[in-house]
Amino acid sequence: METDDGEYTFSYHEAYIQNYPKQFITFQMPVSKQIYRSSRLFPFFDGLIPEGWLLNITIESWRINKNDRMGLLLAVGKSCIGAVSVHPIPNPDES
Repeated sequence: METDDGEYTFSYHEAYIQNYPKQFITFQMPVSKQIYRSSRLFPFFDGLIPEGWLLNITIESWRINKNDRMGLLLAVGKSCIGAVSVHPIPNPDES
């Protein structure tokens, strides 16, 4: 998640912690109740964003600034290769 202050946070869902305590997404972020925080998008998630010509197509198709790493991740993260997908957290205030 990207906060209003531009900080990135990541936490494992409680059900995931209970069901998959040893299946972490990266060694730097083991399964834990801890909230991970960073001023930059975590390398694991940044690596899911396309590069080169595919990045250019993504930027043009979605009209996203190439520096908006979270925006790019949300645009392409639903259909990543592998076992991870990225989905926006629903905002209960929005209808």
